[in-house]
Formats: sequence, C-alpha cells, structure tokens
Amino acid sequence: MNKFLITASAIALMAFAAPLASAQDTDTLVIGTDVDAGTLDPRLTRDTTASRTADLIYAGLVHITPTLEVVPDLAESWENPDPTTFIFKLRPDLTFSDGSPLTADDVVYTYSTIIDPDFNAPQRALYTPIASVEAVDPQTVKFTLSAPYAPLLTYMDIGIVPKALVEGGHDLALNPVGAGPMKLVSWNRGSEIVLEANDGYWRGAPEIENVTIRIIGDNSARAQAFEAGDLDVIQSPLSPQDIERLANDDRFGNAIMAGLGVNYINFNTRDPLLTDPKMRQAFSMLIDQETIVNDIYQGVDQVAHSIILPSSWAYSDAISQPTFDLEGAVALFNELGWTDSNGDGVLDKGGQDLAVTLATHSEDPNRVQTIEYMQAIFEMAGVKATAQITDWPSFSTNYVQQGQHQIALLGWLNIVDPDRLMFAQLTTDGSTNWGGYSNTEVDALLQEARSTLDQPARAEAYQKAATILAEELPYFIVSAQGYQLFYAKDLPVEVQATPRGNFRGLIGFTD
Repeated sequence: MNKFLITASAIALMAFAAPLASAQDTDTLVIGTDVDAGTLDPRLTRDTTASRTADLIYAGLVHITPTLEVVPDLAESWENPDPTTFIFKLRPDLTFSDGSPLTADDVVYTYSTIIDPDFNAPQRALYTPIASVEAVDPQTVKFTLSAPYAPLLTYMDIGIVPKALVEGGHDLALNPVGAGPMKLVSWNRGSEIVLEANDGYWRGAPEIENVTIRIIGDNSARAQAFEAGDLDVIQSPLSPQDIERLANDDRFGNAIMAGLGVNYINFNTRDPLLTDPKMRQAFSMLIDQETIVNDIYQGVDQVAHSIILPSSWAYSDAISQPTFDLEGAVALFNELGWTDSNGDGVLDKGGQDLAVTLATHSEDPNRVQTIEYMQAIFEMAGVKATAQITDWPSFSTNYVQQGQHQIALLGWLNIVDPDRLMFAQLTTDGSTNWGGYSNTEVDALLQEARSTLDQPARAEAYQKAATILAEELPYFIVSAQGYQLFYAKDLPVEVQATPRGNFRGLIGFTD
C-alpha cells in the first residue's frame, strides 16, 4: 500500500513601455511570457501560458515538485489498497477563492467532465483508465481504474473546479475560480493577466501579493524588456544569443538545466504525399539536426535520437531516427519514383513536382529560422518547399490541430513520463494525434506500457514502440529542449526553478 530580426522587437518593446504594474513594485512579480492563454479553465488548457497560469489559480489533489516528486496538495494523503484503486483524503475546510467550500463532489465533477468524451478535454487520454470516481464522504474520493495505470499520480495535479458554480453557468475559461495560491484580477487579452494572492489557499497566502503575466511574443523583445527592468522573470523559449548574454550578466540570477520538452516535426500521415513511411524517412533525412541544434539553437538544446527523452528511465541509445543525408534522401525519393525528369533541378513524378509546405509559428524566431533553413535544404534536394509562418493561435488551433498541415515544427513540454509524449499523440484515436498516425502494434505497446506497474517492463514496451516510431516517423524529434530561467536578484522571495516552467516556485512557495 502506497501513501501518499529586430524592428519587430523594438516595436514590441514600445508597446509594453507603459505597463499597468511595474517590475519595481516590491509586492508585484512581473513575468514575461511568449503567448497568451487560450483559456483559464484547467480542464481545457492547450498552451503553456494557460497551464502555468491555471497552476497558480487552481490546485490539484497533488503537486509535482521540481524534482518530479508527487506530494500532497488539496489531498492531505492517499492510499492505493490494490492496483486499480486510489483513495484520496482531502484536507479539512478547503475553500475556493470565492469562499465556497471545496468538497469531494467538486473532485468527482472535475474528473467526470475530463473523462467525458462529449466534454472534449485536450488531455482526456491521460485519464481514460479512470473507470469511475465517487465521493465516499465530503472529504474522501475513490478512483477505480479499468486497469493498473502507472503514471496516474503524475497527472493528478490538474486543478479542481467548483461544481456548483460551473453548473450554474459560470464561465471558468474567462473568469476562473479555483483553490490555488492566486486569483484573477483582470485579463487584457493579448497583453497581460493580472493575479492577486488568495488568502484562502490551504498553505496561506504566498509571499508575493500580485503577479502580472505579460505577453511579449518576440523572444528578443522579451529579453530586452527584462534587461530594462520592465520584467522580473523570463524563461524559455529564449533566443540563444540572449541566453548567453543574460547568463553572463551579474545583475540576474538564473537556472539553466535540461528541460522536459522536445522540438519535433509533426508529419501529417493523412496527407497523400506523406502516407508512405518511406516518404517521411526521405524528408527526415533532409533535417540537419546538428546545424539546427548547434548553430541555430547554439547548443542550448540537445540533438535527439528518438522520441524518448535522454533523461528518462526508459531511454535507450540503441534507438535512432534517420540522420542527415542529403544524397541518401534524394536516392530514396528516386526509389519512390520522384526523379528530375525535366532536368530543371526539381523532382517530379507523373507530371507533378515534389512540393511540400513547412510550417511553424511566428513567436519563436529559432523555429522560424529552422523552417527557413529546412526550406533551403529541401530545395537543394529538388523539393519545392514553401515556408508558412503564422501566429500561434492560427498555427496551432486552426491549422495543426485541424490536421491541415503537411510538415509542422512545434514542441511538447511537461513530459513527466514517456506516456505524456506518446499515448494521446500517437495512438490511433489519441486526442492530440493531429497527424492521424495509426499502428495497431504501437497502440498495443503504449497501452501495455501505461497498464503495468513494473518499470523495467514499461521501459521495454516504450523502447519497442519508439523503435517502430523511429522507422515510421509520424514524429521526427529534432531536439530535447533545454530550460532557462532568468530573474532579478532583488526579488523578495527565494526562487525555485522547475523544468516544467510552472510559476509556484516564483511566488514564495518552495518544495
């Protein structure tokens, strides 16, 4: 039993020259981030700003420490009497920030909506092994699983929402009410999110009374705003040249470490051009990881060889994706019938030129530069490559998530378990399987890996799945991300960084 580049930068800086809150205010922490939150309902978050802000406004049954240890939060304890049963005991006298009580019914409601297919929670696949959740009494919640589920506790930090308020028609997406250390004051879309301390949080109010999360899309503009004193904290994503400069500036504290994320190429396997794994192999052989990681990212990331992070207990260096080989890629295209029949330097087949669209979002200049570099290499190989660069909402919500892309560069963060990067993304009916990949053997291996409690057996299943994925390539993992945090040294709290990038370690709560 277990217990427990640059004109745009200048313009962006001018736009934020007159903030509502100053980074010099001793009771206010001003954090710079790259994208606005899409929603502040913790069950529906899809982007890092949303999830990190929700982690301040809401609290989950558990909290994940910077070392990825699962510790109690709203639940003061739990027990696991058998492999398919978890019983959580809530702390007494919990309340939401509006003063209403938080009970087992709210926990049941939160998880019942998440696993409801009609609710369409983005992370629903993380919770589908939950067969039922019930309130034993006002302070006790029982989860019954359909099968043993190894990573469950690492996903139980999702924020608990107030049942009565939501059922009464309250919109948490715009007006969140949680039981976390902060509560919403205002949200100026595209500009800033303003929070204040929640005195009703079970640990008491945080040391920082106010938090302003300011959205500055351009990485270099955000770094310059930090250097100018307009921001107290910035973190990844940052441009390599800014990381090096800030790391050598004695005015600032920093935390630089391996992250819990990847930059990857998402191949749309439903696209007629990309349905054949050999075509995806050929395109992957045109991705010059060494130049991308060491020159464009200037070594702040690490060249990846498979979908399993090098820091993971499931990692194996015996698994390897294709490596950069321009001549080999052309030979494979030729083998698949794409040849330069016209002598014009462009591969063609059946009278059709080999053409593809490479896409990413405009907020990250490193990704933009990567796509532009890939475009040049693709054209050297005889591929007509078009670069499509759009803002994050258009790129993510209206393009990739709708399966409209061909080859897209983006990232996954918060990979606290291999399951988090693989199951929802690469099983046939996965909720974030935007590329439409389907392989019954991979489905079975990923299901097996999450259903056994034996870690060596889990590792073996993940490695078998990763071997198939390195050959069939629905994803090509470009790099394992590094994580960087910079902060003003005169902050009135001890800063505790986490590779997840969450904000609780910035407001006076340390684990």
